[in-house]
Amino acid sequence: MTTPGAGELQGVILAAGKGLRLQPFSQGLPKPLLPILDRSLLERQIEAMRELGIDEILVVVGHLGHHVVRTLGDGSQLGVRLSYVEQQETLGIAHALGRTESRVRGPFMLFLGDIYFETRDMSSLVEEFARDDVDGVLAVKVEEDVESLRRNFSVELDSMGFVRRVIEKPRYPHGELKGCGLYVLDDAFFDAVHRTPRSALRDEYELTDALQTFIDRGFRLVPAHVVERDFNLSYPADLLEINLQAMEREGLDVYVSESAVINPGARLRSSVVMAGARLPAGARLDRCVVLPGEEVQPGEHERTIFAFGEAVQWGQNPLPR
Repeated sequence: MTTPGAGELQGVILAAGKGLRLQPFSQGLPKPLLPILDRSLLERQIEAMRELGIDEILVVVGHLGHHVVRTLGDGSQLGVRLSYVEQQETLGIAHALGRTESRVRGPFMLFLGDIYFETRDMSSLVEEFARDDVDGVLAVKVEEDVESLRRNFSVELDSMGFVRRVIEKPRYPHGELKGCGLYVLDDAFFDAVHRTPRSALRDEYELTDALQTFIDRGFRLVPAHVVERDFNLSYPADLLEINLQAMEREGLDVYVSESAVINPGARLRSSVVMAGARLPAGARLDRCVVLPGEEVQPGEHERTIFAFGEAVQWGQNPLPR
């Protein structure tokens, strides 16, 4: 394996999911384009890669992918070079990654495009990968919430600190180490993708199964404790929670875009109001998120997302988490 610097890594972002659980917000827009304080989740991921010196990024698109291409173009406005690969069949994350094989020329950084993360020292992902005895790095965090571990995947280490086992949605997690959807991998990983069968759990090609195949074939993965907080953007309530968390991280009590129109008679508490949104007199918002261009009606609104002409309140989602 030839060890690259960060500037020699390619970036890969998987942004092809249909986002069925996020409806109605994913009906007209792919979920990686949904905004967090006026900047899409996908833009934030691209910027994180660019800050590490990665300027060539492949984006895998699927559901409403033309919106991604139209919005981001060639990436020049974000200071990177973007190109696109289409996943026509939704057969899982490993399948989506496999679509990029002919375009990836060496080691690469991989992000799952539906995860909002707050990190520290992201460069350590690259530094760990530079070790002679390492073939891949996965971002982890200590997760005390067992339900969060069960919704994601757990990571078990051997006595030398290498990853021994990864388990997708473990029923009974061993330990508190959770994988967070950020990776640096040698391109030999594509051989493990080829060897990965569909899972019994979801009848898809799971990335965690490919990671386990990679490990079982003798390749060495190490964890990197770079993630402080992470949220999967899966349900409407997640869009609310992520925006409020991003606002809090920036030290703000409220976030109001410069182009939003707020009547002096409106009142805001711990809320996000994005570009071009309009709040009339008599609107009272408490922990709400108003997406770009939305118009809020007068009245009391609590833990509500205003998007695409819809108003969805926290707790109205019928699907379990």
